[in-house]
Amino acid sequence: MLKLIVLGQEHWDEKKQEFVYNKEVSLQLEHSLVSLSKWEAKWKKPYLSREPLSYEETVDYIRCMTLTQNVDQDVYLRLTSANIAEVNRYIRDPMSAARTRKSKSPDGRRPVMTSETIYADMVALGIPFECQKWHLNRLIALIRECDRRNRPPKKLSKEEIMKRNIALNMDRRKRLNTSG
Repeated sequence: MLKLIVLGQEHWDEKKQEFVYNKEVSLQLEHSLVSLSKWEAKWKKPYLSREPLSYEETVDYIRCMTLTQNVDQDVYLRLTSANIAEVNRYIRDPMSAARTRKSKSPDGRRPVMTSETIYADMVALGIPFECQKWHLNRLIALIRECDRRNRPPKKLSKEEIMKRNIALNMDRRKRLNTSG
């Protein structure tokens, strides 16, 4: 979870003809499958794609990440570039020690992930739904690891089998003190 501080501001209210002071606000944010689902439901496009997000889409994703209750929508208009950079660092953080490879389709490109494909992976792999609130990168690392463990073992080529058999025979000869 990320705690983001949005500083207070002073501005002139034209209607009231007076200075208005906004208080500093602390936001609790979570980059999770729940946040992703909310954002994709609104924008009707995959969040996890190579397409860059507009400023409006970025701010709206931060709004979707917000766990803090009853946040005035004006708070999101006060986000600074430093706030957004901090959120982006948090989003990129793997939040895991796991280092699994990203799977690619036969044409060499990574398939586009949406909230629905992640939920489908969770169901297929038996991952409990409470994990939808985890940091998204940690959840994806878990999915990749479960997928890796469930794959059938890779078949060896004839050359690999021959090399393995030669190594086994050499080891046996050494242990049994025989020569061939």
